[in-house]
Amino acid sequence: MDWLDAMNRAVEYLEANITEKLDIEKVANIASSSTFHFQRMYHMITGVTVAEYIRRRRLTLAAQDILSGKKIIEVAYRYAYETPEAFTKAFGKMHGISPSAAREPGANLKAYPKLSFHISIKGDKDMNYKIVNKGSFTVVGKQRRITMVDGEHFIQVPKFWDDCQKDGSYQWISSKAGKLGVLGICKDFGKDEFNYLVGVEEIKDSLPKGYVSATIPTATWAVFESVGSLPGAMQDTIRRIYSEWFPATGYQHNCCAPALEVYPEGDKISSNYRCEVWVPVKK
Repeated sequence: MDWLDAMNRAVEYLEANITEKLDIEKVANIASSSTFHFQRMYHMITGVTVAEYIRRRRLTLAAQDILSGKKIIEVAYRYAYETPEAFTKAFGKMHGISPSAAREPGANLKAYPKLSFHISIKGDKDMNYKIVNKGSFTVVGKQRRITMVDGEHFIQVPKFWDDCQKDGSYQWISSKAGKLGVLGICKDFGKDEFNYLVGVEEIKDSLPKGYVSATIPTATWAVFESVGSLPGAMQDTIRRIYSEWFPATGYQHNCCAPALEVYPEGDKISSNYRCEVWVPVKK
């Protein structure tokens, strides 16, 4: 399938350039994706970020080089570590021993294998979705620039929600929620960053200081329902979208439109809480 071929080509590129500086934009282009979509998809499917995969693979190969007799300082620079000390620290964190100790007879080392993507046909749980064509609309809310470097967006987005809870902005936003509810919007994608907006559909009230207004363009979305406690249920739904739904349907991600998370009113830690993931798509 095209999707699988593209992901596997991206991994082959990573492996072929394992000693070079990571150019995530180029890797995403090979996977026919935006950097945001590729990094999010990769993490949801594999459980690790692209940067973490590269780190583990480098340290796996570095151990082999050390066992073959190469000098530790040469190995450190070969795998893009700025100093031997930084390499020794990272090596010890993964393998549990120092690079020099790795040469001792019987030393225990860890190996992180090269990844490849395949479809796993399970058939045990349906993925219900609907295709929604929605015209352009305006949203208002609080916005923060989020970095994707080293998978930081997986930390920064939840922190932004926490900050909105603490400073009262979430309470103000939720009090203005319309038909869709409170929205989490990923938009304005750059090479290594994007804007994340916590907001609602446009309101008539004047905006308090620090709030922004943004236009969501006309687009087609695949809409999936997530049932269960947050954030686990939402993350599981997103993982299945990327690992099961995209490969099976022939749809492609629309890199020109934002991704939406729709949170209706309710107990978000309840096992019965229902929310939605809106993924922009094209055939």
